[in-house]
Amino acid sequence: MSALVIPSTVRRIAVLGAGHVGPVIARLALDAGFDVAIAASGSPENLELGPDAVAVADLVVLAIPLHRFPDLDPGLLAGKLVVDAMNYWAPADGVVPMFQGQQLSSSEIVQRRLSQSMVIKSLNQIAYQDLEDGRRPEASPDRHAIGVAGDDPRAAKLVAEVIDRFGYEGILLGSLSAGRVLQPGGPVFGAVLTRAEFERAIHTTAVQA
Repeated sequence: MSALVIPSTVRRIAVLGAGHVGPVIARLALDAGFDVAIAASGSPENLELGPDAVAVADLVVLAIPLHRFPDLDPGLLAGKLVVDAMNYWAPADGVVPMFQGQQLSSSEIVQRRLSQSMVIKSLNQIAYQDLEDGRRPEASPDRHAIGVAGDDPRAAKLVAEVIDRFGYEGILLGSLSAGRVLQPGGPVFGAVLTRAEFERAIHTTAVQA
């Protein structure tokens, strides 16, 4: 059993999933100066591919199609800080019983299965088509926001720092359950928003609830 250790900094990132989302996230990480590997077949040119990608990573981004998640061996991610970039969207991806009819957010279900990992919800809210073009410098007044939801403040802050290096403003949401605002049907899902717009959307939803 691997002991869970939150790294003090992130140097190496492994991305699980080389479909639409994974390569975009990998390119963001490469551009930000991280060492990057994609642990899946069909990885894009200039990205390392190898079975040890997860073992040496400080941070693992889970970007596989969600219907494949139930078949993922939790032991592969034991002891790792994991960013859940997956979305459960039954009309598009089909019903996944593990996620259907649950009162929990999708990432809480992911965390429950990955009990030996630390799961943070992020990088799922903006469509992959917009993710590269949405980057802005730190001082830009129209810099866009990406939500970061997690139960461990130190781990969430570390992920927010990675998001910042990607070219986005990482917005801490306080808990993994709060990540439901980022998933399909949530007030910021699919939207490219500034910090003020992001926070206004969440506040408006909370007031209406």
